[in-house]
Amino acid sequence: MVEAELGERSRQVLEAVIVDYTLTAEPVGSRAVSRKYHPDLSPATIRNAMADLEELGYLSQPHPSAGRVPTDKAYRFYVDRMKAQPLSRTEATRLNRQVGGARSELDELMEHASLQLSSLSRYTGVVLAPPLSHTRLERVDLLPVGGERALAVVVTETGWVTSRTITLGEPLRQLELREIARLITEGFGGLTFQEIQGRLDDPGPPPEERLGRLALTLAEKVFALLRDRNLYIGGAINILDQPEFADLDTMRMLLKAFEEKRRLIELFSSRAEAEGVRVVIGSENPYEEMHETSVVTAVYKYGNHILGSLGVVGPRRMRYAKVVALVDYTAKLVSRRLDRLARAEPSA
Repeated sequence: MVEAELGERSRQVLEAVIVDYTLTAEPVGSRAVSRKYHPDLSPATIRNAMADLEELGYLSQPHPSAGRVPTDKAYRFYVDRMKAQPLSRTEATRLNRQVGGARSELDELMEHASLQLSSLSRYTGVVLAPPLSHTRLERVDLLPVGGERALAVVVTETGWVTSRTITLGEPLRQLELREIARLITEGFGGLTFQEIQGRLDDPGPPPEERLGRLALTLAEKVFALLRDRNLYIGGAINILDQPEFADLDTMRMLLKAFEEKRRLIELFSSRAEAEGVRVVIGSENPYEEMHETSVVTAVYKYGNHILGSLGVVGPRRMRYAKVVALVDYTAKLVSRRLDRLARAEPSA
């Protein structure tokens, strides 16, 4: 896309069409552009500019008698040149309270971040949790929840806390669970989950003690549950309220992507490589079922290391200036929250 192919008038008309279509979700006609945005230009002049923009691939016309709608090329032109719209003081305060002030359980932090991204954008918020393969284990706690089940609480060096319910195989007293948790922590604490998996794959001779054997068995169960990266999705229903997704086939494809999560995990994982906000528009997305959406992402860090990414999934007709600022601000909040934890670790 070459900016030189558009003159000043064409750029003004294109931006007006994008803004109006974002607000109304209806094809935009020349009279609407003249009346709302450029009263100094006649509808005829605007019609000619819109025809030129359509020929260049920036606009399309759904029906011969309808107005025009922006194409992915138009949105890319707009996004590459826009300025992010700063968050309001109310929005910033709310994010700082709900995300920046979250407690040390980072499962809760991720969930809060996805919900706030959704609530403030009115689209769908997504947070991809850190991969565990290169994260070091700090400790494991086992809490009885009744019968032959226990709640396994896993804490990593980054302060990420997650919990899973596991089946014990036999009833165990609380003191036994505490001792097993101590053995797991003693045996695997300080190792990355990749290193832990290597040890579990080749454990050597089984421990002689009963609790030692149980610790090995339960460690396999606990860490098997943590191999997949967690994806936190907030407000999935919000995007379906947009008129673009009234079509049942489009809605079904998008719901499948949300439900299976694999596509979203792949997409957000591929974006967790470089700093800054990245925008994927419509057909730029490698997955066909998401071609009616745009995805705005940014990475969050722990110290100098990129841990994961978060962002917003919305219609191609999204309010990019606001969403880009929202995603950028939230990613920095999460990073600062993790940095505070990192500075606190030496004194822990």
